[in-house]
Amino acid sequence: MKKLIIVAALCLTGMAAQAQQNLSWGQGPQVASPDVHADNSVTFNLIAPEAQKVQVTGDFLPTQKVEYQGNTYDAPGVADLVKDGNGVWSFTSAPLKPELYTYNMIVDGVKIIDPLNVYNIRDINNLFSVLLIGGDARTDLYKVNKVAHGTVSKIWYESPTAGLTRRLTVYTPAGYETSGKEYPVLYLLHGIGGDENAWSELGRAAQILDNLIAQGKAEPMLVVMTNGNISQEACPGETSEGFRVPTMMLPKTMEGSFETAFPDVVKFIEKTYRVKKDKAHRAIAGLSMGGFHSLFISINNPDLFGYIGLFSAAVDQQQKDPNGFPNIYADRNKKIDALFAKKPTLFWIGIGKTDFLIKNNNDLRAYLDSKGHKYTYLETDGGHIWRNWRIYLSEFTPLLFK
Repeated sequence: MKKLIIVAALCLTGMAAQAQQNLSWGQGPQVASPDVHADNSVTFNLIAPEAQKVQVTGDFLPTQKVEYQGNTYDAPGVADLVKDGNGVWSFTSAPLKPELYTYNMIVDGVKIIDPLNVYNIRDINNLFSVLLIGGDARTDLYKVNKVAHGTVSKIWYESPTAGLTRRLTVYTPAGYETSGKEYPVLYLLHGIGGDENAWSELGRAAQILDNLIAQGKAEPMLVVMTNGNISQEACPGETSEGFRVPTMMLPKTMEGSFETAFPDVVKFIEKTYRVKKDKAHRAIAGLSMGGFHSLFISINNPDLFGYIGLFSAAVDQQQKDPNGFPNIYADRNKKIDALFAKKPTLFWIGIGKTDFLIKNNNDLRAYLDSKGHKYTYLETDGGHIWRNWRIYLSEFTPLLFK
């Protein structure tokens, strides 16, 4: 009994010491970041008494122009934080429109995520802190609302063409597990440097689909989010290669390998899931590189998809790879004509007004117009950014499978 009392006393002493540590840790300035105010202005705070300069950069600020590899891009703006007497640096934005925003702090020239914000996300090899301001119908699609929810699964499949076991992200709509029904499928492709997690994480695809389906604005459907980097098994850090540094500079991205191997994905999905297996119930769409892939997959397989969506598509950006698959990209306009001769239900193009790819897309549209090929076009503000791609997904999916 005496031994038990001693053990109990030691445990209580340890708990008290831990509590003291926790209390002492919290004795500094008590601040939140980001702090959203009633007018939707936002205060960003950072506790850094020894720092010499602190800034915030993010897509909530006016954009700045940057040059990279001969192209001009919209880049997030930068604002200075001001330090108070307690070593807390602060900046308050103007009232912001409802949107999902990403941002970083810059401390003495070093870009970091906001240490006071636990919500962050990876885009290729960058980490961003995340801020969601709701309040309008579009942005509320990005929220987890009190509706029936679908299931997001990470599924491994064999790709004989690629010679790899690879991974997909698959969204199945609410009720799929018990309904016994067959569903249509949207194949949704990411941009260069992205992976099979991009649309579910950065694109909020599951939330958008849940909410549109619950509102009766979209048909219940599967969404298959592929990894368009055919040299990869899956996203960085979740493969047999270990914790490799993510990069945009990957082999076999836009030289025909992915397009050639894509039928492996369709075969796997139609063997594994309860889906409808005809053109009228298949759609394909993608952003940037994924829009490029969607274009060439659809025109090389004109009987496969009834719905095609190009989101800021990287038109005419194929790699000049002598070891690639030139037949995939040969006779593009002739193949476009053959696709439209098969009468797709929807050919949809969306792009931002300041997107560096807008001329390429306008050239494609000029050819479609010259041939009388019917398509739907949406031009939005801004450039080559996730804000636009979420809009395009929100606009494209209600048009499918009607």
